[in-house]
Amino acid sequence: MGEEKEIFSRSSDYEVETVPVGPIGIVPMKGTEGMAGVIDSFLVGWRNERLKDEKNQLAFKGYNKDSYIVDYDVPRFGSGEGKGVVNSTVRGHDLYFLVDVTNHSISYSMGGMQNHYSPDDHYQDLKRVIAAAAGQAKRMTVIMPFLYEGRVHNRKNRESLDCAQMLKELVSMGVDNVITFDANDPRVVNAIPLSSFDTISPTYQYIKALCNKYDDIIIDSDHLMTISPDESGMSRAIYLANVLGVDMGMFYERRDYTKVVDGVNPVVAHEYLGASVEGKDVIIVDDMISSGDSILDVARQLKLRKAKRVFCCVSYGLFTSGLAMFDEAYDNGIIDKVFTTNLIYQSPELVSRKWYANVNMGKYVALLIDYLNHDDSISALLTPTDRINRFLTKYKERQRKKGIIE
Repeated sequence: MGEEKEIFSRSSDYEVETVPVGPIGIVPMKGTEGMAGVIDSFLVGWRNERLKDEKNQLAFKGYNKDSYIVDYDVPRFGSGEGKGVVNSTVRGHDLYFLVDVTNHSISYSMGGMQNHYSPDDHYQDLKRVIAAAAGQAKRMTVIMPFLYEGRVHNRKNRESLDCAQMLKELVSMGVDNVITFDANDPRVVNAIPLSSFDTISPTYQYIKALCNKYDDIIIDSDHLMTISPDESGMSRAIYLANVLGVDMGMFYERRDYTKVVDGVNPVVAHEYLGASVEGKDVIIVDDMISSGDSILDVARQLKLRKAKRVFCCVSYGLFTSGLAMFDEAYDNGIIDKVFTTNLIYQSPELVSRKWYANVNMGKYVALLIDYLNHDDSISALLTPTDRINRFLTKYKERQRKKGIIE
């Protein structure tokens, strides 16, 4: 509760220098209702404390509401076909569509059978609701944390570029901004070079969650390292290492290019490059856990090199091969904790695991929406170096008081 009060106070003290683009409307696509509820509660609290004199002015009409959630529906016919229906007025609104394309817990009936949503189903529903609101909203922003088909970001042979096509479709339908988190390859923005596209890294939230969970992590180059599990994720590990002031190591994947398994060349081994990890805590940072084979193999390699504790900080925990291998790795001391964000669906089984820790992003997304609605700069949110440094200063002060560090 103390942390919530701090954020409420900071946002209510936020000096508004511009009028809002329009009344906020949050459109939670199926599976994002929980996150939307958290965002909505923060926005309602902040705006009820802010602009008590100005809220009755014409420019601030609709600024203070009991809820910013837009009522909509996507009814399905027995054939599985659907349509988008917006039940609330959205004329002149600044709409924010929240969509989680990975949420497989949602289902619909087709031909008397229950079908679980695939990423394609979520994307089609998003387009249906955008089409229902198009021409009436003043501005439309799609917040899609896990970028639809984002892993297919470049063409090697005769392959479809679904992510690029998706971005072009959204822009053609009138979407003004696309916001994602930790895109697999940010260069996918080249598909819409004249449109607004932001990819945000949750590094600050990782550090905060990790340090709040473990107060005995000594943050210096003698006791801590960051690790990239492959060459494509080096930028994440380098940034984290720089803000923490520690060393960084990496693994590169040695693949068998004579075989193709599930559309990719299988990894033969992970080879390590970097300083010694012996006796140090290590943070493996990556964008996603899919099956989990690669990140667990990296953790084993680190333990063989006598790493002290292994923490995994990953934006998206898909766990497509289940949780059993992580249970085994935890029981065998291979991993100590896995941190993933709540930007995508988290099953009750995952949340209940001892080795799992949730990184809550609801307040951060609410801040993004609040700032964007005023067309204010979000640079401080996109590059949180100052906030990280302030947090680390307080963290080290607490450690000094406890005698953990001098």
